[in-house]
Amino acid sequence: MKNLLSCFILPVFLFCNFQGMKDLNRNNIDKAETKNQSSNKIGYLFFKVEKDASGVEKITLQEKKITEGKLKSNSIFDEKSTRTGDFIISLTDTNGKEIIKQKVEDPLNPSMETYEDGISRTKVSLQNAEFSVRYSHSENISAVKIEKVTSKGSQLIFTQKL
Repeated sequence: MKNLLSCFILPVFLFCNFQGMKDLNRNNIDKAETKNQSSNKIGYLFFKVEKDASGVEKITLQEKKITEGKLKSNSIFDEKSTRTGDFIISLTDTNGKEIIKQKVEDPLNPSMETYEDGISRTKVSLQNAEFSVRYSHSENISAVKIEKVTSKGSQLIFTQKL
């Protein structure tokens, strides 16, 4: 009786265990395929910034491109590394929730290397400049917001729906 019971319980236990594992693997594969489908595109936003005579900066979105591909790594936004003049670009969904946040170093005052007696860096002041942002594209992204870091905090200087 013991042998008959163990011969019956062991196969039932193994069968149920393998069915559970098969379902788990199928769910993981479905989730991975869904994630890959949404993140297999790279989005590019191209901007132009101009400073007028009074010193006010005006930003325009020149072009938006979406291409096939996958970013090797996503940039990590570190608020401690921002300096006065840097731009903070936020990509948001329809509810205003930030999906992606990136920093662009001050495009109107870039640091240039010079090679005279040695290597040195100098800041150059420009009246207009172009910059771009690259990100993993998602259908949830609906707007872009650009803030400028100032000595008093950050100032919103551009918003646009995509």
